[in-house]
Amino acid sequence: MKLVIAVVQDQDVNKLLARLADEGFGATKLASTGGFLRQGNTTVLVGVEPDQVQRVTEAVKETCQTRKQLVTPMAAVGRSINSYLPEPIEVSVGGATIFVLNVEDFAKV
Repeated sequence: MKLVIAVVQDQDVNKLLARLADEGFGATKLASTGGFLRQGNTTVLVGVEPDQVQRVTEAVKETCQTRKQLVTPMAAVGRSINSYLPEPIEVSVGGATIFVLNVEDFAKV
């Protein structure tokens, strides 16, 4: 058995969970927080047989696309706020980080 862990942006999670359900996969959803933009993420856990890993990872790749977003950077600590002029910058957001782990034992109770 394998455990697919996908960390996805909150905007994509409902579409991903619907896709996984349509394909017959059960999933567990955990709330998490991203590091770079401090935005909400969701960690999705899916237990599958080894031959199903590719179907799950393809579903993640197809539903969790990277997109551009404008953000205003925060002032750096120690800098004078008077000399700081925030200008929005374009960053890539979305997409997914996928981990596939071996599962030694699995029990559904």
